[in-house]
Amino acid sequence: MADITIFVGTVMGTAQGVGEALSRALNDAGHTARVEMSPRISDLTDRPQDYWLFCTSNTGAGDLPDNIQPFYEALTSQFPRIAGRHYRLVILGDSCYPTFAEAGHRLDTALADIGAVRDGDPLILDAMSGTDPQADALQWLSTWSDQL
Repeated sequence: MADITIFVGTVMGTAQGVGEALSRALNDAGHTARVEMSPRISDLTDRPQDYWLFCTSNTGAGDLPDNIQPFYEALTSQFPRIAGRHYRLVILGDSCYPTFAEAGHRLDTALADIGAVRDGDPLILDAMSGTDPQADALQWLSTWSDQL
């Protein structure tokens, strides 16, 4: 079984709800998952056994939420040694904005730039779809969680 850290960036709480739902499902499946709402670079470097799952929303201007922005800035200035580490990505946004999902893609690029490896395509959840983001995320999780 795997140890998973779920890094959440949220503005209105939807990404937090998705992260917590994913954590519960992973724990129910026998994994050890924890949600990190105030991520720090040490969360990456101090737990080398962890698999990472990033779950972030997007502001209307395409920026990362305030709670994960300092982490992103540290990631792009400190360049932690995480080459070869694997992660998955969930991006929440609203397609009525021209910057739809931009923040998540920026985080994805920053991770890739220092050698982290994304497994699979990101799950992009659109608030305009009218579907339940937690249900969509749990369906996505069910397609790969047994590979951990």
